[in-house]
Amino acid sequence: MNIIGISAYYHDSAAALIGNGEIVAAAQEERFTRKKHDPSFPSQAISYCLREAGIQLQDLDYIVFYEKPFTKFDRLLETYLAYAPKGFRSFITSMPVWLKEKLYLKSVIKKELAKLGNCQPSQLPPLLFTEHHQSHAASAFFPSPFERAAVLCLDAVGEWATTSLWLGEGNQLTPKWQIDFPHSLGMLYSAFTYYTGFKVNSGEYKLMGLAPYGEPKYADLILDHLLDLKEDGSFRLNMEYFNYTTGLTMTNQKFDTLFGSPPRKPESKLTQREMDIAASVQKVTEEVVLRLSKTVHQQLGEDYLCLAGGVALNCVANGRILREGPFKDIWIQPAAGDAGGAIGAALAIWHQYKDRPRSFKGRDTMQGCYLGPKFSQSEIRAYLDTVGAKYEQLEDNELLPKLAEILAQENVVGWFSGRMEFGPRALGSRSIIGDPRSPKMQSVMNLKIKYRESFRPFAPSVLAERVSDYFEIDRSSPYMLLVAPIKENLRQTMNSQQQQLFGIDKLNVPRSTIPAVTHVDYSARIQTVHQETNPRYYELIRHFEQKTGAAVLVNTSFNVRGEPIVCTPEDAYRCFMRTEIDYLVLENFLLAKSQQGQLEQDDAWKKEFVLD
Repeated sequence: MNIIGISAYYHDSAAALIGNGEIVAAAQEERFTRKKHDPSFPSQAISYCLREAGIQLQDLDYIVFYEKPFTKFDRLLETYLAYAPKGFRSFITSMPVWLKEKLYLKSVIKKELAKLGNCQPSQLPPLLFTEHHQSHAASAFFPSPFERAAVLCLDAVGEWATTSLWLGEGNQLTPKWQIDFPHSLGMLYSAFTYYTGFKVNSGEYKLMGLAPYGEPKYADLILDHLLDLKEDGSFRLNMEYFNYTTGLTMTNQKFDTLFGSPPRKPESKLTQREMDIAASVQKVTEEVVLRLSKTVHQQLGEDYLCLAGGVALNCVANGRILREGPFKDIWIQPAAGDAGGAIGAALAIWHQYKDRPRSFKGRDTMQGCYLGPKFSQSEIRAYLDTVGAKYEQLEDNELLPKLAEILAQENVVGWFSGRMEFGPRALGSRSIIGDPRSPKMQSVMNLKIKYRESFRPFAPSVLAERVSDYFEIDRSSPYMLLVAPIKENLRQTMNSQQQQLFGIDKLNVPRSTIPAVTHVDYSARIQTVHQETNPRYYELIRHFEQKTGAAVLVNTSFNVRGEPIVCTPEDAYRCFMRTEIDYLVLENFLLAKSQQGQLEQDDAWKKEFVLD
């Protein structure tokens, strides 16, 4: 039985194919269209999934959409009525789109599918719909390694739910309770993302990365005025300060007055104030999540917790749940946002609708999240020859030791290997890598390669069995969704002058013997690399350890700011040629920048990505 799940029309459209309960393929549409967070119908992602499975659209047993549009429309109408006449401007802006397309989404989806399958809508497989938070919950529990678990979903909003609790048992999910819109932890975090000058639905992780540079001076202000937080973690927002139910912005003038100024203009200079605001909302978010997790444990008595929804990408909060929470272990869906809803929707049909059992293998069933397309050596060679690239082709036994030497000399390498990752993180298939021991690596990668803000931290890729030698964590973190402190013995003590620094001035002070992956608060967002799921990347790090003694590499996504992670050899080569990446590896082909000609480009290209 083959089932395709679809997520679309909000942001991060995606498709996933489940074959007899196994995840065969999954990809976001943005990787093919090259439009970051592309919300359009995922035609190319669906086509890829079908190619990977070797089937046609008409061979599918079911197609399932990740939420219910009529229920969502009901929420919009009730919200507008509840806030009338304030919501009129927002109402007249959104209604034409709903009345023309979204209200008739079933017909719109069938029309797109029929075009894709070159058939009549009547010839399509059955089209089903799951609820938004059901899709999140299914994406978190069904691929998890747990037979029973509490499942907590936290995001901005689905149809009505913004926070929901489920009990996962075998092949079933039972809803327990939910918090409804407009009271939303995701919306609160997005409001501060907007207020500090970053883009909603894409800049939240920037806010999280900025937080350690500040002090949580505004946390009490948030708790006193914006958020009524109960001891059990339930909460209500004071909607007098927010504009997302009635207007076209996240916050309003009363919010500005409370915090002393209007929102920061995008791309303007970051000040200590923004850093303190980021630290404050991050502290509040962590407190909400910790209280909720303790309540969930008390209510359900389960030893294990699964997480999904956009808030579950807050890896600092996840790390605290793991260290301070009551659960024996937690598992987070790697594509925790809406893209992962495509996997969840398909799995919900397989397990709940069709009542098919789950199989347990002692680990999760996400296959390391390597679910996207891969390219053969012949395909790569053909492309490189068409653009006149200079390269050498080496077997791994020669390439990997040579690459370890290149990395040890502080070169930056674009690494393109195997199947592309699904979800927002590069996990060693489409990565830019470097030497974590280099004190200049973070600034070089941020400013010369990624064209992004200098404060942004990078993640370490560490051999799974060595993780506890470097970080204060006693388990794997394969999906870069847990933050943990650097081991005390690796930290570098700051002198009295350095201790007086604050804000962004902290950036250039090395914090450990692996400074390129150590954030200013001595933390790191960890990816453990496993021989079972990515043997080639594992071997590269092992060779680097033999060369340098460090079983760690710097890992950041293979893209520049404003661009999706690269998908094809062409995407990778263009990024390599238009940045200051020193070497490019495309499977077994090694390219040195010094040997390449010039790629035609203009300043408009760089502006397009810098003005993200």
